[in-house]
Amino acid sequence: MLKTVFNVIKTKHIQTNQGLQCLGPFTTQACKFSNTSQLCHSEKQTHEEKQNISKAMKAYLDRAREHDEFMNEQNQEYQLGKRHLANMMGESPETFTQHDVDNAIEYLFPSGLFEKKARPMMKPPEEVFPQRKAAEFDETGRPHHFLFYTGKASFYQVLHDTVQHIVDLNRFEDAMIRKGMRPDKDQKINLSGYQWIDKDSLEAKLVETIGDKDYESFVQAFERLCSLPYSYKVKDFIMEYRKPLMSQTKAHDAPKPQYDENGRAFVTTYECLRKSARGDVTIRSPGTGKISINGEDITYFDLLQCREQVIFPLLFTNMINKVDIEANVEGGGSSGQAGAIRWGIAWGLRSFLDQETIEKMRLAGLLTRDYRTRERKKPGQQGARRKFTWKKR
Repeated sequence: MLKTVFNVIKTKHIQTNQGLQCLGPFTTQACKFSNTSQLCHSEKQTHEEKQNISKAMKAYLDRAREHDEFMNEQNQEYQLGKRHLANMMGESPETFTQHDVDNAIEYLFPSGLFEKKARPMMKPPEEVFPQRKAAEFDETGRPHHFLFYTGKASFYQVLHDTVQHIVDLNRFEDAMIRKGMRPDKDQKINLSGYQWIDKDSLEAKLVETIGDKDYESFVQAFERLCSLPYSYKVKDFIMEYRKPLMSQTKAHDAPKPQYDENGRAFVTTYECLRKSARGDVTIRSPGTGKISINGEDITYFDLLQCREQVIFPLLFTNMINKVDIEANVEGGGSSGQAGAIRWGIAWGLRSFLDQETIEKMRLAGLLTRDYRTRERKKPGQQGARRKFTWKKR
């Protein structure tokens, strides 16, 4: 039986070979042409893909090179301007820091503008111009990061690292419990005086755009990490996303309110100076908005501008009908006395306001003392700056 089947297969094979031989060289050439056309088509397709990828990478590299050249040019201009500014202030350019630059600009261009963007500044180009992300894919178009297709690779990498730290700390805690050991309370991480960076700062750090829900997930993940007993082992990782609270030293400078016999809180500011005027201002809270100036009401000043100067700090902080003002002032004119009372009110209101409002007052210039006085007359001149008219004949 097996021998018969073998003979049949052998006969079919011989017939097939004879049929191919009868077709002659035409069949062989057709097969070669078909294989050649398929090979050329595949090579052409591969060449087009490489050409497209090369164009994309070339465009990206051109943009990156232009950005680097632009940043180098801006950095050179910044260094040159910093050197000129140091020479103007009589300082050494080598030891002239960014803090000195800010102070010099504030001195040369005093401004009480509330909006920070409207005030003059000179910062390093890295702080002014937005950062650019490095290449996220190679020359063949393959992404470097395994989370590239999430659209927020850096953000999800932070969450991935946070979860990994949580898992590692839980395992470490279990191992310590099996050994009968407890976490050291003295090494517990202390986050007082710090807060999580805001959404804008996180986006600038990651060079990515995230949503409100993403930011909430970020905060929740880090809060979970900080709640672990051994979280101090990853303190460096946590502190990368924390920032100090708004300068607390200013909060300590604000005097604590005292209380009178009626239980009302009050704060007195002494040595309120403006030009030749000198006065003391007392603020009482709670109040009804009463203003007393040398025993009189706001009509103590005849000029409307002086009255506006006095009540401006109260309007700015929305405390117009919440506190009472008692001011005793002497010397100078109406403008100087109004300026002295205004500064005393603004300085005393710090004890009744939060840090955010105090910072707004500082930016608006309410907490800055005005030391300007009348300039004296110069000898040989008609006034402080005015010269006598020169006549040729």
